[in-house]
Amino acid sequence: MADPAEKLSPKEREQVEENSPAPAKVVHASISKQGEEELERPASSLFWSAVAAGIAIMASVFVSGALHHHLPPAPWRETVVAFGYPVGFLIVVLGRMQLFTEQTVVAILPFARESTLRNAGRVARLWAIVFAGNLVGTAAVSALAAQGHVQSDAMLDGMIAVAGKLLERGAFDTMMQAIPAGFIMASVAWIRSANNETGFSIVLVLTLAISLCGFAHVIAGAAEAFLLMWTGHASVGWVIGGFLLPALAGNVIGGTGLFAVLAHAQVSQEI
Repeated sequence: MADPAEKLSPKEREQVEENSPAPAKVVHASISKQGEEELERPASSLFWSAVAAGIAIMASVFVSGALHHHLPPAPWRETVVAFGYPVGFLIVVLGRMQLFTEQTVVAILPFARESTLRNAGRVARLWAIVFAGNLVGTAAVSALAAQGHVQSDAMLDGMIAVAGKLLERGAFDTMMQAIPAGFIMASVAWIRSANNETGFSIVLVLTLAISLCGFAHVIAGAAEAFLLMWTGHASVGWVIGGFLLPALAGNVIGGTGLFAVLAHAQVSQEI
């Protein structure tokens, strides 16, 4: 079959190249390169970037709580409140901070390309540091919100009301509802590598989908879970066993077990 570009002028062919989306193997290579860079970063850099991400993700809880406080009780209120959820993610993702759920795909692709014990250890190191840093950040900022009077009592009540929804589901439900959230967050990294110019809208739309669908994100949810703990609405045992571990498992299954594996499989014969 003849190449349609053969009848085009050199300038028109150049425009075709510019307007063509990046092939999947190019996106795969781009993310793998990014993953290699992340795997080589010093532990202290990863940790403090992860702490910053944990602090910044609290913006989602602040804005959602503020919307809940200011809006009148109505059937549509929860839909509007959901629009506060992407705020923290926009700060974290566009600010290039270390968020655990993004690393489920970014860090795993270099391992998928070269499955060695050394690479497995590097991935485990990165995940442990980033997850720990995210939790330190969320625990610290939620304690400040609960006890530091950085917002009005009425707004704090709104934040607790939003966070309280976590208590309505059991550990198994949390894990299952964390799987699609992990898949969606892994897709954020993939899509942004394919088209970085629309990063804002990508993060906004996909994280809004997580909120509207009631899916569970381990780090954003950790900010809410810790807030419930610091205000006496939840126990340490529930935070760890009822939310963190199930949400962590679900996000890893969705981000690594599903998205990363499928993303690698579609180009495995081309690289």
